[in-house]
Amino acid sequence: MAAIHTHDRANEVVATDASAATTTMLDKAIAVLRITFGITFLWAFLDKLLALGFHTGYDQEGNLDRFGDAAWLNGGSPTEGFLAFGVPADNPLKDVFTSMAGQGWVDVLFMAGLLGIGISLLSGAAMRIGTAAGALMYAFMYVASLPLENNPLVDDHLIGIIVMAVLALAYAGRTWGLGTWWESQGIVKKNPVLR
Repeated sequence: MAAIHTHDRANEVVATDASAATTTMLDKAIAVLRITFGITFLWAFLDKLLALGFHTGYDQEGNLDRFGDAAWLNGGSPTEGFLAFGVPADNPLKDVFTSMAGQGWVDVLFMAGLLGIGISLLSGAAMRIGTAAGALMYAFMYVASLPLENNPLVDDHLIGIIVMAVLALAYAGRTWGLGTWWESQGIVKKNPVLR
């Protein structure tokens, strides 16, 4: 009987090692997902701030005007293009969204969101707040995009909401990020919402 028990324990060790290896690979894959989404948020912030010409920085005729009038720093609105012209005509909330286009408070909230979410995802700190804000931003853009053009239910905004939930649930900031350090801070321990 001792031989069978030893054999079982050997199998358990192998299974545990395989599970640990799988977990480590999964943690790394989720960290890559976190970092790439962080880059997309931070890049959107920089492009709208400076009109770098990747999405922002074109005039009405389609001519490239880097660092020009479209830059938020030069008085351009980072929300006007999407809210004024990107909401489908048959969206039941079109009037609500178009009324917000170019409003200063909407621009400030949008840009602060892009920057904060980008920093949170890239650093791995304050992931609960960062992913919740990211999911909320994606949800607003999803609703503004209805009805969807290419699929009746799913678009990149809905996928973004799902990714934000996965990153939060997986404690994605702990791998290749400051998540473990951040969670050990006294203020975060006292206020878990900051995690």
